[in-house]
Amino acid sequence: MIVGILTLELHLTEADSLKAKRFVLRSFKDRVRNKFNVSIAEVDGNDLWQRSVIGVACVANETKIIQQTLSRIRDMASSIPSVEMINSRIELL
Repeated sequence: MIVGILTLELHLTEADSLKAKRFVLRSFKDRVRNKFNVSIAEVDGNDLWQRSVIGVACVANETKIIQQTLSRIRDMASSIPSVEMINSRIELL
């Protein structure tokens, strides 16, 4: 069993309130969960309007599958309008 972890540091440029931030993040998290069947949550920056750290966990029996899945999720995050990706990191355990 191999566990993959993706950490995304995001800057939400147009979020002017926590409500606006949560709307964008909830939509992204729901799409990721439905498409890839992974665990995803905001793990830091909960009280900041324009900053968020998202954690994604994936379990599989091959590293190639995990790498592909997490890379596709990272690509989805970078294509969200009004969201700038500050940093991303993939770890395998």
